[in-house]
Amino acid sequence: MENKGMTFYLVRHGETYFNYYGRMQGWSNTPLTENGKEDVRRSGRGLADVKFDAIYTSDLSRTIETANLILEENHATEDKTLHSMPEFREVFFGSMEGMYGSEAYAKVAEHMGFESVKEMFRNTTIPERMNGFHDADPDHYAEDFMTFWSRIERGLLELVDRHRDTGETILLVAHGQTIRYMLQSLVAELEEPDNLLNASVCKVHYHSGKFHVERYNDVTHFKDADK
Repeated sequence: MENKGMTFYLVRHGETYFNYYGRMQGWSNTPLTENGKEDVRRSGRGLADVKFDAIYTSDLSRTIETANLILEENHATEDKTLHSMPEFREVFFGSMEGMYGSEAYAKVAEHMGFESVKEMFRNTTIPERMNGFHDADPDHYAEDFMTFWSRIERGLLELVDRHRDTGETILLVAHGQTIRYMLQSLVAELEEPDNLLNASVCKVHYHSGKFHVERYNDVTHFKDADK
C-alpha cells in the first residue's frame, strides 16, 4: 500500500487586543482587532484554492475566530467543520495572564536572579523562561515547559494517528509558541526559529515518520483587499 503521507498548514491566529496592548495572553480570550481580522482575511485569500480535508483549532476563541475567517475566503474546502482541541492552547501564564509583558518578564527575571530582562534573554532559553514563569507564579499554575510540551505532543500524535498515510491536507489554527515549539521539537533544521507573525503560515509535510518544513512564518501569500 502506497504511503501518501499528510500535509499540515499551521496558521497563527490574527492580532488580538492583548497582542496590540502588549499584554500576556496564554489562555485568556480576547477578540481579534480589526487589523487582525483583515490580515487573517488576506491570509485566507492567499489560501483560497487549498482544499483542506480537516480543520482543527485550539479551543480558545482567537483561533476559532481566525479559522472561520480563513474558511470564509476559501473556495476549495467542502467540509468546513471545526474540531477544537484544548491540547493546542497557548502556554498558560497563571497569575501573570493579562499583565503587561514588560512587567511580567521583569518579575520572572528578578525571580531567576537576573539584573535585567535583557540579561535574562541573553542567558536563558525559552523553555527555561517558561519554567521561570511557573516558579515565579505564587500558586505555580503557570505551565512549565514539559507540561506545555506534553499536551501539545499529545494533540499532535492524535492528529498524525488519525490522518497519516491518507494524503490529506490539514489546517491547524493555533498559537505562536504552540506552533513554534511543535516544529522546533520535530524538525532538526529549525534550531532557533523566528517568532511567528500573526496570521502567518507554516506548511509541513509528514511522511514515513519525518516532518519536512516547506514554509515557515510565511506571509508572502497575503492577498490585498483590492485584488
